[in-house]
Amino acid sequence: MLVVDAAVIVTACLSESGLEPLAKEQLIAPHLMWSEATSVLHELRWRKEISAELAATALQRLSETDISPRRPKGLIDEAWRIADRLGWAKTYDAEYLALARLLRCRLLTTDARLKAAGGRIVGVIGPTEL
Repeated sequence: MLVVDAAVIVTACLSESGLEPLAKEQLIAPHLMWSEATSVLHELRWRKEISAELAATALQRLSETDISPRRPKGLIDEAWRIADRLGWAKTYDAEYLALARLLRCRLLTTDARLKAAGGRIVGVIGPTEL
């Protein structure tokens, strides 16, 4: 199992290979990942950083992705504790770390800040470390 965050999924959905490089992994994410990823894609299109066509393709890939949403007991409390421990005002990123910690697996991200801080909590890797 591998927890994936919105940053890595948006990057994958925008790439030509899509989620194919992750096909061998059993991917899981907290429910908030889909809202975050959709919001990022919409913002990129709204700012005209990506074309409407690419946004549509990425959104389709996101909706068809084989990622299991997970919300184990204690997820919210654990995210809260992690956000406190790391000095974060928001719990969004902490929720990915909490999920990985509760399920005893690694987190895959392209977010350098999350990788640096989260490495003190769980195993955090980037796409090149798969």
